[in-house]
Amino acid sequence: MKNIRIKSQIDKYAPFSEKLKAIYAAMDEKYKTAADYYDFHCTGCKDNCCLTRFYHHTFLEYFCIIEGYDTLRTEQQAEVKKRAAEVCRKAANADEKGLAVQLMCPLNIEGLCLLYAYRPMICRLHGIPHELRKPGQNAVHHPGCEAFTGQCEKKGCFKFDRTPFYIEMASLERDMKQVLGTVQKLKMTIAQMLA
Repeated sequence: MKNIRIKSQIDKYAPFSEKLKAIYAAMDEKYKTAADYYDFHCTGCKDNCCLTRFYHHTFLEYFCIIEGYDTLRTEQQAEVKKRAAEVCRKAANADEKGLAVQLMCPLNIEGLCLLYAYRPMICRLHGIPHELRKPGQNAVHHPGCEAFTGQCEKKGCFKFDRTPFYIEMASLERDMKQVLGTVQKLKMTIAQMLA
């Protein structure tokens, strides 16, 4: 499914927007509770997560980014689109050569996310140690980011289970895909969404 074809179906996203925003609000609240427990303050670092090539896997996240993009002024949209195309071009060149590359997210302007309220799930949850529970298996624990480890490694563990958020997102995405009439999976970076 090409970007243009996906974007043309954004009207089908409207009934899902508030539900997604409620899930995002719950994520933000849980993240804040954990960050407060650890006294963790993300102020950017050399391994800035905005330099990480995160892939996003839901149409919900795609449409939410487009919804946010549509709130920008025309000149901001043009600049973001230009930056996104440049990131995609550089990433493709690095991939062709088999090189690792760190490229700033096209939404990061002077260290701040231009679409912070519309950012995807991983952008909301990254950095804090967490656990995931797959049915019939023990919880899998994941460490925090390097900045977290540097600031908070001596603090006792706060239980931050991402599983309920993943389940809610998967359920809402299933409903969204049903409305879209697709079983296709999505795998896009923010730059790819906006280029």
